[in-house]
Formats: sequence, structure tokens, C-alpha cells
Amino acid sequence: MSVFRISYRYANSLMLLAEEKNIFQKISDDADLIFNTLNASKELRAVLKSPVVKSTDKKALLEKIFQNKINNDTESFLNFVVEKNREDILFDIFKEFLALVDKKNGVVKAKVVSAIDLNDQIKQKMVFDLEKKTNKKISANYHVDPNMIGGFIVRIEDTVYDASVKNQLNLLRKKFSQEIKISNN
Repeated sequence: MSVFRISYRYANSLMLLAEEKNIFQKISDDADLIFNTLNASKELRAVLKSPVVKSTDKKALLEKIFQNKINNDTESFLNFVVEKNREDILFDIFKEFLALVDKKNGVVKAKVVSAIDLNDQIKQKMVFDLEKKTNKKISANYHVDPNMIGGFIVRIEDTVYDASVKNQLNLLRKKFSQEIKISNN
């Protein structure tokens, strides 16, 4: 079975637990903390994936890191995952859980790549316009690509909005070449 399917099943189980116990927001916050901790530490992910490190040591490490920071139900879930020898996909489980949270809340992730760092006013306007266009809440991640000449590119799921100078020049080039073909005929 693929890592995606397994992590989805665990994430979905955690989602059902959160909803059943009416602690959805608390577990969502815990999941965010755990995901960001795992995302920030390559070493921690390596330890969790290592077959050399004993499960009891992995469990103790996770308890020490998240002690008094997460809900008891979330801690029990972490222990359950380790007991099932699935700690190697904890990162994937919580990534999938956060995707389920976004889906439940009607939030769509947008990746914005721009030539320069955008100020807060432009970011707010961009999110407002994207929410209007998609009829969904937008959670945007911003990245600067110094290789871009200018403009920006937004990716939302399978849709790309390309307002880069490079794309505008390509469109202009195509238009001119079509006009030249028409005038030559």
C-alpha cells in the first residue's frame, strides 16, 4: 500500500477522533505544531525513519519534545502510530491531516512566486482577489524567485495564473508572429 493511502487513513482516523470528541480545533493546532516541528527538523525525521533506533526511544523522544504542548488525545495518537511502526510516515500523516482540515474549512492553498518580496498590502489584495475568483478561502505561501524578470505566478491546486513578465513577453511574441503570418498571406 502506498505511503499516501496509509497516511490518509491515519489522518482520517485522527480527524474522526477530533470530531467525535469535539476537540477539532485543539487537535488541528496540535497537528500544526507537530507538522511544523517535523518539517523544521530533518534530523528528527531521520531518527523517526531509522530502523536502528528502537520504537521505545522514538516514543520517548516524541513525548519529550511535545510534553505539555499537545492534547492527551493527540499524544495517544502519536503513541499509537509508533506502536504500529508507522512513525516513519508521521510527517506524511500530519501533512495529510492538515490538508483534510483545510478541505473541511474550505481553505485552498496558493503558492505565489514573485520576482520581488511583496509588501503586506499587495499580499492582502492578491488574497482578496483570489478568494473572489475561486469563491474559497485562500491560504497563500509566498516565495521570491530572483531569476524572474518581474511579475508573479500563482498556483492553486491544478490552476496556474501566470502574470510574469516572461509569460507576457511570450504572449506578445505569439501575437506578433500570428499578425505577421496574417499580413504575409
